[in-house]
Amino acid sequence: MTRREIREHIFKLLYRIEFYNIEEMPQQFQVYFETIEEIKPKNYDYIQNKYNLVMEHLEEIDQIINVSAKGWNTKRMGKVDLGIIRLAVFEIKFDDDIPTNVAINEAVEIAKIYGGDDSPAFINGVLGKIIA
Repeated sequence: MTRREIREHIFKLLYRIEFYNIEEMPQQFQVYFETIEEIKPKNYDYIQNKYNLVMEHLEEIDQIINVSAKGWNTKRMGKVDLGIIRLAVFEIKFDDDIPTNVAINEAVEIAKIYGGDDSPAFINGVLGKIIA
């Protein structure tokens, strides 16, 4: 599994938090992984660990987004864009193993796949303000 595929799985799990209560997420996590045919235990563990770390920092991440995204806040953003931005902000601010430019580039590339036509530019702009 590539790093981008791993990021996509984490993003998809983060997307689900917009539709389920936090108490339901362990079950949602399980249901999600039942849909993936083959996943190596090390990838499963990595995805689960990174998802948990993002969730631990979610309040801080949302605060960073709300301060940086002028005219926007996490409640107004599209749910796909928000999930992608949250993952990127975590990687930029809390994951020393991921270079900032890689986190931004990956977020934009994922937005091209899952977001709307304006998502890549919007996400790039928000993340650019965060790192400024």
